[in-house]
Amino acid sequence: MAGFRVFLVVFTVCVVCVLTECKYMVYNTSQGIVPGKINVHLVPHTHDDVGWLKTVDQYYVGSNNSIQGACVQNVLDSLIPALLADKNRKFVYVEQAFFQRWWRQQSEAMKKTVQMLVSSGQLELINGGWCMHDEAATHYIDMIDQTTLGHKYIKEQFNVTPRIGWQIDPFGHSAVQAYLLGAEVGFDALYFGRIDYQDRAKRRDEKRLEVIWQGSKSHGSSSQIFAGAFYAGNYEPPTGFYFEVNDDSPVVQDDINLFDYNVQERVNDFVAAAFSQANVTRSNHVMWTMGTDFKYQYAETWFRNMDKLIHYVNQDGRVNALYSTPSLYTDAKYALNESWPLKTDDYFPYADRINAYWTGYFTSRPAIKGYVRMMSGYYLAARQLEFFRGRSKSGPTTDSLADALAIAQHHDAVTGTEKQHVANDYAKRLSIGYKECPLLNISYCPASEVDLSLGKKLVVLVYNSLGWKRTAVVRIPVINDNVNVKDSTGKLITSQLLPIVNASIAKRKFYTSAYMGESPSTGPMYWLAFTAVVPPLGFSTYVISSGKPAASASIKPKSYVFDGSQTGAIEIGPGNLKLIYSGDDGKLTQYTNSRSLVNISLEQSYTYYSGDDGSKDLQDLQASGAYIFRPNGTFPIQSEGKIPLTVFRGPLFDEVHQMINSWIYQITRVYKEKEHAEIEFVVGPIPIDDGIGKEIVTQIKTNIGNNKTFYTDSNGRDFLERIRDYRADWDLQVNQPIAGNYYPINLGIYIKDKNTELSVLVDRSVGGSSITDGEVEIMLHRRLLHDDGRGVAEALNETVCVRDTCSGLTVQGKYYLRLDPLGEGSKWRRSFGQEIYSPFLLAFTEQDDKWTNFPRPTFSAMDPSYTLPDNVAIITLQELEDGTVLLRLAHLYEVGEDKDLSVMATVELKRVFPNKKINKVKEMSLSANQERAEMERKRLSWKVEGSNAKQETVSKGGPVDPVKLAVELAPMEMRTFIIDFNSNLVQY
Repeated sequence: MAGFRVFLVVFTVCVVCVLTECKYMVYNTSQGIVPGKINVHLVPHTHDDVGWLKTVDQYYVGSNNSIQGACVQNVLDSLIPALLADKNRKFVYVEQAFFQRWWRQQSEAMKKTVQMLVSSGQLELINGGWCMHDEAATHYIDMIDQTTLGHKYIKEQFNVTPRIGWQIDPFGHSAVQAYLLGAEVGFDALYFGRIDYQDRAKRRDEKRLEVIWQGSKSHGSSSQIFAGAFYAGNYEPPTGFYFEVNDDSPVVQDDINLFDYNVQERVNDFVAAAFSQANVTRSNHVMWTMGTDFKYQYAETWFRNMDKLIHYVNQDGRVNALYSTPSLYTDAKYALNESWPLKTDDYFPYADRINAYWTGYFTSRPAIKGYVRMMSGYYLAARQLEFFRGRSKSGPTTDSLADALAIAQHHDAVTGTEKQHVANDYAKRLSIGYKECPLLNISYCPASEVDLSLGKKLVVLVYNSLGWKRTAVVRIPVINDNVNVKDSTGKLITSQLLPIVNASIAKRKFYTSAYMGESPSTGPMYWLAFTAVVPPLGFSTYVISSGKPAASASIKPKSYVFDGSQTGAIEIGPGNLKLIYSGDDGKLTQYTNSRSLVNISLEQSYTYYSGDDGSKDLQDLQASGAYIFRPNGTFPIQSEGKIPLTVFRGPLFDEVHQMINSWIYQITRVYKEKEHAEIEFVVGPIPIDDGIGKEIVTQIKTNIGNNKTFYTDSNGRDFLERIRDYRADWDLQVNQPIAGNYYPINLGIYIKDKNTELSVLVDRSVGGSSITDGEVEIMLHRRLLHDDGRGVAEALNETVCVRDTCSGLTVQGKYYLRLDPLGEGSKWRRSFGQEIYSPFLLAFTEQDDKWTNFPRPTFSAMDPSYTLPDNVAIITLQELEDGTVLLRLAHLYEVGEDKDLSVMATVELKRVFPNKKINKVKEMSLSANQERAEMERKRLSWKVEGSNAKQETVSKGGPVDPVKLAVELAPMEMRTFIIDFNSNLVQY
């Protein structure tokens, strides 16, 4: 009995102590890393999509919550007081498109508070771009621009440079992201969530989720970055540790006066999850991503529970828990001084489970993909023109277009994986920054549709944003059929008229009504084509007027209709290249080039894959949708009878028109001065009356023996080798032989054998492959009837409505093909690839009948006797707010890609800017937020397993001589400069 009384007294004291602690509890959250224990780095974060189910503005203000209860403004408002409540709490934030919206609304006192939090490391801005861009459907120039935009504001407002790449949601990961947007930006590490489920399983078993990623074979070890894939395949906390107010995970209830006290249970759950993750992770450091989409709208609920977990878990002592950030986690990994596995290719394609390859989005919403690409080239040129004119401090600038384009790079924007109303919002934002001929692709260009018979003249200014002289054919719609074209000296130049076909006229009326709100009563009947010769970084002026031209100056093409009753071959092409068609069935049969002596059988056809509706396998309800490509059968698209050919022959090019069927129209052009074929396709509306969604591909067939091997670009930059049904990092279990062999294409795809190369270049992001030896196929359009279950909750069924009439979306675009002797195709892929990205920019004005002398008929910003080397491009020329100029130069060739052009190149800045005095040239990191020398000094140098072998020698351009001002660029090198021009300027 005495023993019981002692026990009762002790128990009562303990209860009083516990109750007292609960009432006045201060949690110990100050724990750092503890050697010898498993250290669980809790990384609080939110993933805020810059548009997906709601528009970017709806997500920010929290409207349209019937779709999704998400308000980024609440996240940031709630976050600051939660961080101020405990100096040990930490948080990472990514999307500057949201952060800058919030920042503009804050008081000076709040801004100083946030600056203090950033300076102390409590709030870390990682990745730092305007958005978390996609890595498949994005062009490298766009990726750089949107990252630079975000890094600029972070530098200005906080004087910090982001250290960590945080690409946690994109659906696969590119080599360009690793080396260009990682190493060249100055990141010390890159973390992501999504890699193929088979790849992840093998890496977990072998503890190889964290690697040293060398994404560039040209840059080798100098391009490497520490990269980690999250162990669960997502970016969320372990199961049971979600703490938003409406989440169903058990909170840490440590008040013994209340029911459901569960401290030991929650500690046990934490320790079990920590050991589970540690079992697949090298070293005793693991990262928990404490957050997910649009979390921390009431931040205190997360931090309150994490405070308790850190306190009680560390009292328990089996593992060590601490508030952390990816930077602190990276430093902990680096301090181990260990060697890590090597990764050298990319993480495409991505499947999250069997039969679920996320390769459909490579093509989804091809119209907006084309719009983004067009606006990207326009933005590059517009910034150049803004620099030549001088940036306006009061008038319009390119800033709104910069914002719209940056938002469009988001991984649910250009990907086509957003809801329809969000896609419309992206397009609207892009359209605000572009006015000239918005629908030129459907022959709608009011500026050029001037009635010249009344004595007016149309002046066309043609701008070339490339750094070398360029000659190309310009095509514009015109009303009159009796016109001529003169250059700025009054000299007649050769031109060509082609009729606008009836199918195009009907399409023009429908889409003009849909997008412009009006149906034009009259329209042009002809395309006028002429050859423009334009100096580098400059323009040429041409005048179009009525009247009979000289016989050699303007020629209406001869038209021929082959209805299948002919025999023998039909030869197309006025120059070295000839395409041969069968007079019997109208099909392409042969490609021959008299200069290169390439003569090869060539076929081109259309096929569709029927989209799986997800019902055929009750164990696997996976449909084809916006993300997923899951074909359920392959069906050749047969023409209704023989394919009649209409051929227009002219002095500049020959043109072949083919109505493949009632919803596919094709025009093939062969130019006199070019050695490639241009294929313009019009696909849609894709019929769905049979209840089957369809995914349309074009196939180019040759007898090239490519032995399962083909090459696709990485974001328009490096070309990577692909082998059908093969992965370098694991033994692939093939369950989708078509979808599992699809890869993203932004520039092109090619195949080769011992003699010949076939290259296909594209005008926008698409998916493609070589499913059969000798063939290349690219997907052009998709229309599907079922959602694929990845969150968008809509079928990819784009429609366009005019008044009471709705129809499926018609997509118009181009691709280009060429055959070369082995080893000679890269010159065309690289040089013409730049021309596709940066087409001529056209501007129009009217003139009366009297000829006037132009004050500036031609212009080149560069020294008249100078042009950039063939292997170098200017990818950024932009005047900044402080009057300095941002210049980026890119070497276009990889090491060993071309025998002549994969060499060191030199750019003479004095001759690029002959009319300005260069005061200072400062080399910067890729995103221009720090000097390059400082970036290289700070970056961590990692060890690679097996790196005792002889290190490769990587070629790099040397420092810029302050007197000669010559910039060297090695293969695949990109260099970024801030140039300060003396105030004593000579204006362009």
